[in-house]
Amino acid sequence: MKNIITNRIKCLTVGCMILSSISCEKFIDTDLPYNQIGTNEVFSDVSSANAAVAGLYAELWSSSIISGDITGSAAILGTYTDDLTCYAPYIQNGLVDLYNNVQIPSNTIVYNLWSKAYKHIYYANSIIKGVKESTSISQSNKDRLIGEATVLRSLLYYNLSLIFDEIPYTDTTDYIYNSQLKKISKVQVMAQLENDLKSVLDGLSDQYANQERIYISRKVAELLLGKVLLVGEKWNEAENLFSQIVQSPLYVWEADLTKVFNKTGKHILWQLKPASSTDATKEYLLYNFTTSLPTTFALSDALVNSFETGDLRKQSWILPTVINGKTYFRPMKYRNPVNSNTTENSVVFRIEEVYLLYAESLTQQNKIAEAKPLVDKLRQRAGIAPLPSGLSKENMINRIADEFRHEFFAEMGHRFFDLKRLKKMDIIALSKPSWKSFHNAFPIPEKELTINPNLNPQNQGY
Repeated sequence: MKNIITNRIKCLTVGCMILSSISCEKFIDTDLPYNQIGTNEVFSDVSSANAAVAGLYAELWSSSIISGDITGSAAILGTYTDDLTCYAPYIQNGLVDLYNNVQIPSNTIVYNLWSKAYKHIYYANSIIKGVKESTSISQSNKDRLIGEATVLRSLLYYNLSLIFDEIPYTDTTDYIYNSQLKKISKVQVMAQLENDLKSVLDGLSDQYANQERIYISRKVAELLLGKVLLVGEKWNEAENLFSQIVQSPLYVWEADLTKVFNKTGKHILWQLKPASSTDATKEYLLYNFTTSLPTTFALSDALVNSFETGDLRKQSWILPTVINGKTYFRPMKYRNPVNSNTTENSVVFRIEEVYLLYAESLTQQNKIAEAKPLVDKLRQRAGIAPLPSGLSKENMINRIADEFRHEFFAEMGHRFFDLKRLKKMDIIALSKPSWKSFHNAFPIPEKELTINPNLNPQNQGY
């Protein structure tokens, strides 16, 4: 116990040293950082470098684009699309405006999503720089540390690019350079991420450093690379990666829906660990309402009504709750309350996603018959009939989109990211009357355009 506490304090101390040089008032920095990372101290040995990377993981769990709370993409993009109904007080108008699809460039939620992501990108770049320059860390540890930080940075950029389309990319901590960045296209971002991820694969191991799978492994990097390749329409390359992951003995299909979010599951590729061992997941806390009206979100009627009759995911993962005579639907993927959670972490990637991505890559190459069993694997576990044979490519893509929705609702912004990748965003207009085609991208935050005019022009429609 003493070692755990000591390591956590060390991790937080190193993390604070890094974050103290980062400002959120401007894209990456406002002033020349007065307290730059002390490279000689933070990266003087592998233990300190490990603590720096652990600090980044902790930041991503705490409040980030992949956090399970109201600051993360699951909540923000879930309510922006058609999976979550927002019940937040209107004083939090940034969130309510996103739910109503009437956001403007000064929206505070949009700004915070952007600024926190770039803060964490700066953090990752600082780690990569410090590790590269260290003279006391072995090459194998350098490769691993740089690999982990690069994958985390790539995930942030991947999400930002799908949310905002054209974004600035930087792999440096240089203040002057970063303060004058221009946007690059989504195609360019994906090409850069492909190069970044391929460059670190050999330095990462398939074997997990922790039995709870809370650190990046090679297979996690390959999964993200496959998603990047799908956006770039490199279907065959993506297919090969997904095939390797599905066939890996590291991953075992979980047949029991009630155990999918158990942290010991061998179907999990990567998950974020709560700060304390018995803390509830942020997802549980966000959607926890039982006797009083929801104050954040509930599942939308559109989502709940979209399940096929007999789908066990609806029965197992959704809790109807009657309050004042009205039925609200609560996500119940995470079940352990505060001080009682010993079995759940926040899952980021699980093998079910790989099955559907694999099916998607095959379908895009007109290999419909090969894709069908992969989708049916999820449907069988959910207790519903396999897909009919002879589906067209378009119909199979639609069915894959449906499976993503029913399998991954309230997880990691899936609904938005999957529809965006599949070029099906306009389907949201069926249940969101204010939806316009330009809403497939968020506006660039007004503050960022004021600080750095090179980020102009604003996204279409805003």
